[in-house]
Amino acid sequence: MKKESKENNFVETKYYNLPKDEFFSLESGVNLKELKIAYETYGKLNKSCNNAILICHPLTADAHVAGYHKADKKPGWWDNMIGPGKAFDTKKFFIICSNVIGGCKGSTGPNSFNPVTGKAYGLNFPVITIKDMVNAQEKLISFLGIKKLLSVCGGSMGGMQALQWSVSYPERIFSCIAIATTYKHSAQQIAFDEVGRQAIMADPAWNRGDYYRRKNPSAGLSVARMIGHITYMSYNSMEKKFGRILKKDDFGYGFSPDFEVEGYLKYRGDSFVKRFDANSYLYVTKAMDYFDLQKGEKLSNAFKNIKSKFLVIAFSSDWLYPTVQSKTIVKALKMNGIDVTFCEISSNYGHDAFLLESEEQTNLIKHFLKNIKK
Repeated sequence: MKKESKENNFVETKYYNLPKDEFFSLESGVNLKELKIAYETYGKLNKSCNNAILICHPLTADAHVAGYHKADKKPGWWDNMIGPGKAFDTKKFFIICSNVIGGCKGSTGPNSFNPVTGKAYGLNFPVITIKDMVNAQEKLISFLGIKKLLSVCGGSMGGMQALQWSVSYPERIFSCIAIATTYKHSAQQIAFDEVGRQAIMADPAWNRGDYYRRKNPSAGLSVARMIGHITYMSYNSMEKKFGRILKKDDFGYGFSPDFEVEGYLKYRGDSFVKRFDANSYLYVTKAMDYFDLQKGEKLSNAFKNIKSKFLVIAFSSDWLYPTVQSKTIVKALKMNGIDVTFCEISSNYGHDAFLLESEEQTNLIKHFLKNIKK
């Protein structure tokens, strides 16, 4: 088989702007006068407009899910799953991925220009929710001329969006693929997010969110990323990759990184601050913490109007979003007589498995999409 060249994969980020005579209502009751959504598409929309799949991104990703931008050295964050012959086959499907509102990669968020103040929103940006993210995506999907999505898919925070789509717009999707996700954050999950937020807010450079014309709170954001990255891995994956390996031949008997795992986390933190906005990290993690489909009632009540078919995937070593949360979703769906397929994939990669375990996910997703009745 001829290997597809990098040049043939070049993609460009596009932008949707809400018409100027409209406003976007948030769950908090605040109305945004301006709304911009950055998005990318792959493949072609068929004449019937029924082959479109929306991919919802996780916390620190963005609309660039696959292929290459002209300046890229690496492809999009889920390139192993999207493309010709892959799980989401671009020869068959029209793939869409958009940056969530509250993000920092082109969609309206705290680093966007505030027309009222003449500078970046900062903390003047209203608090957003997963439901707000989905409502914004629905505006984009309508703009693209798509009445009903073949599927909505996402892992982690993307899975929350996929679940919210099935609840908010049951008539607009044929199927939902929820991977390594939950129906609400537990106390432990909220706790990890809060420690990350506190690390950012403790950085003097954060300046209560008003840092855009000053020094960025890089130290705090780096620590937040380090904390988060620990939760994405598993005990076994960290032991296998790092163990107690030293960066040099002996201990330094100081507080510089002696162990490989220390150096790795520092590298991850330092890399992250170059591509992500600290305020967006605050807003998006808070949106995840607010997410709760159950709302104090039986979870099955949230799914009572569901029309779509489901595929729910979990990973054996994922302790951030453990399998029990996925099983609870599956049980609630089955109580409503919904067609749902569940699979726990054996993996040592922890929560990161949904980004890395492409072979088994590909087999499951290909079979699932093949059997969706439109």
